[in-house]
Amino acid sequence: MSQGEGIRLKKILIFAGTTEGRRLSECLAEAGISHTLCVATEYGEIVLKPNPLVTVRQGRMAQEEIRELLFEENYEVVIDATHPYAEIVTRNIKGAVKELKDMGRTISYLRLKREEGKKPEGVIHSMYENEGQITFFETVRDCAIALKGIEGNILLTTGSKELSDFCTFKEIKNRLYVRVLPSMESLSVCMEQGICGKQVIAMQGPFSAAMNEAMIHQYHISHLVTKESGASGGYGEKLEAARRAGIQVFVIGRPEGEEGYSFFETGKELEKICGRRIPFRGQMRIILAGIGMGSESGMTGEVCEAIKEADILLGAERMLSRYQPKIEKHPFYQAEQIIPYLEELQEKTVLSEDRNVVILMSGDSGFYSGCRRLYEALDMEIRGGRLKASLHVMPGISSISYLAACIGESYQDASIYSMHGKELRNLARKIKNSPKIFLLTSGVKDVNRLGELLMEADLTECEVITGYQLSYEEQQIEKHTPSECSRLREEGLYTCFVKNPRAEKRRLTHGIKDEEFIRDNVPMTKEEVREAAICKLRLWENAVVYDIGSGTGSVAVEIAGISDEIQIYALERNREAVSLIEKNKVKHGLQNITVIEGTAPESLVGLPAATHAYIGGSGGRMKEILQSLYRLNPWMRIVISAVSLETICEIREVLRTFPVKGEEIVQLQVSRAREVGKYHLMQAENPIWLCSFGFGGGASCN
Repeated sequence: MSQGEGIRLKKILIFAGTTEGRRLSECLAEAGISHTLCVATEYGEIVLKPNPLVTVRQGRMAQEEIRELLFEENYEVVIDATHPYAEIVTRNIKGAVKELKDMGRTISYLRLKREEGKKPEGVIHSMYENEGQITFFETVRDCAIALKGIEGNILLTTGSKELSDFCTFKEIKNRLYVRVLPSMESLSVCMEQGICGKQVIAMQGPFSAAMNEAMIHQYHISHLVTKESGASGGYGEKLEAARRAGIQVFVIGRPEGEEGYSFFETGKELEKICGRRIPFRGQMRIILAGIGMGSESGMTGEVCEAIKEADILLGAERMLSRYQPKIEKHPFYQAEQIIPYLEELQEKTVLSEDRNVVILMSGDSGFYSGCRRLYEALDMEIRGGRLKASLHVMPGISSISYLAACIGESYQDASIYSMHGKELRNLARKIKNSPKIFLLTSGVKDVNRLGELLMEADLTECEVITGYQLSYEEQQIEKHTPSECSRLREEGLYTCFVKNPRAEKRRLTHGIKDEEFIRDNVPMTKEEVREAAICKLRLWENAVVYDIGSGTGSVAVEIAGISDEIQIYALERNREAVSLIEKNKVKHGLQNITVIEGTAPESLVGLPAATHAYIGGSGGRMKEILQSLYRLNPWMRIVISAVSLETICEIREVLRTFPVKGEEIVQLQVSRAREVGKYHLMQAENPIWLCSFGFGGGASCN
């Protein structure tokens, strides 16, 4: 059977006077189940989405007409999704079903109840006595009488049906601003009651809290009148708008003792009746919102509005504490928490309408934020069909831009780094080469560490400006010396600006002089050989490098200084040499070198697989070392230095057992001038061979 033909296991009739009724019809059509939808007005038919599986009947019916329709068309299931205040319609539907039952025709009757709206916190519920911002009334008549005794304009959002009850009293008629559906029927009722011109607001909802608030201000409203119309009727948004505007709300309560099924329960009953799974899912609108430093005054208006309109709020607990969404909030901020929650919400909680899910992200969503990772994870779920949602990102104001504005500094010509939740490599070197640096930190301990690093690196002339609790009432912006930074104890959020008046220009090439290394009696790869060997390695950003037989660590130090994103593992078996590598690492301010005491290849076990390796000493175990390197990464780039022909012969022999590409062997002969009297004579260093190649991958080796 084709989708267009539908499934006619049961004939279903829906009386749809609410958003839930229309949504239920859409779900049935999506499941391929044909049915009939009854709407009272022409406008009710206009707002429906056309579907070949849905037959629409328009017009009001008395009980007798409903009974005849059910009998003649042989309907087996009736769903009453009319408005909770349409008591007469519900009574007529029930009466028609009962009449047919008495005649021997059993028809399943399901009453779909509208979801109750979430009331803002702090609302005081009262009956007839106005003890807070909200007063509840049992009937429309009671509400209209109470309005006689108040002054100011009134926004009436109860529709046109009971308009006559309010227009009976001249004391309130001229102060009414009536919001009704933009249908001829509604407009005709307004005209009949003498409500016209600017007093009529003909618009189709739903209305956000911001839209309601704008209307309140536009028409200078003092009192808002609403029915307790539930979530899809925009009840919560009306209360929130009134709270923001500081006006009174008169609420006409729901009829007592209302029975029926929730949207979810109605769906489950229909699944039993139809014997078919029905996709009762609304779409989620997921917003990743950058909240800046955290205070509401430091957020963009767009983000503030998104939070106010949120049905569901997710984020770190400290971000959620001051907000109350319409439905619920949870302290989830990682993809591993958020995705299962949203999928369960979608699967187990029937959404009769779309939901706004706002995930709060600290700072700016595109600046040292977890937003990108979460966005990619959610996007994958959406594209894979596991989440039915749209995905949006709203940027925030970063603490960097805020602090820069406070101290009158620019940041387009500054270096910007983050110490927040991670180790920042070679920070002292960065400050040494930068006149201006902005730093994001995790708290006061990072500021203490910053001060200690500056003192250790003899950068005591640097000035540090700390921004504490930026945008909050406790905000403090202070200048400190490195020594003062090391002694700060006040816990909280810090952003730092470091100004170095003696910043050195960063060297763009490697080439540290031999004299700059602590050497003692340990052999060291000489400067010219180091430079050639490093060039032959052909390093790239984020490379992982093994320096095997590191000696004084001169090659490791040179490589580490090229980029902070390169990680070097310096392997050395000589304990005295290991101590020298550590000293040279500290002297040059490098944290991206890990020194390992031990022999290769045993000491390679457990290390991250290298992308490059420099072998300056093998201890006679060249073949074993290369075998281990090949197993770790069959595409590794290798450079080997040798000082004897025997070593070169060993290398040539070993390489025959490996798939290699781009093999190259060069000899370097370096001579240095030395003064002898008034002459300069050249003194030759030992010749060095450099063998460079890349593993070809794909083949096994033993």
